[in-house]
Amino acid sequence: MNRTKLNYWIDVGLALSFFICFITGLIKWPGAIKIIGVSAYKALHVPNISMLHDWSGLIMGLLVLIHLVLHWEWIVCVTKSIFKGEGKIGGK
Repeated sequence: MNRTKLNYWIDVGLALSFFICFITGLIKWPGAIKIIGVSAYKALHVPNISMLHDWSGLIMGLLVLIHLVLHWEWIVCVTKSIFKGEGKIGGK
C-alpha cells in the first residue's frame, strides 16, 4: 500500500472513530436523560454505548499516534521553520 492510500485510510478511520466517540459521548452525557427522556435513554442500552464510546476513543487515540509518526518529518520541518524566525510557512 502506498503512503497516500495509507494516509487516506488512517484519516477515514480517524473520522469514523471521532464521530462514533462524539455521538456516544453525547448520549452518555448526564444531561441527555433530560433531553431524550428516561424511557428512550433506557432503550439505548447505555452500557453497550459506553463500551462503544471507550473503544472508539482508544482506536482514535491509536490512529492519532500513527498519524503523528507518519507525519513526524513534516512536523519537525515546519516547527523548525517557524522557530528559526521565518515565521511563515511556504514563503507566504
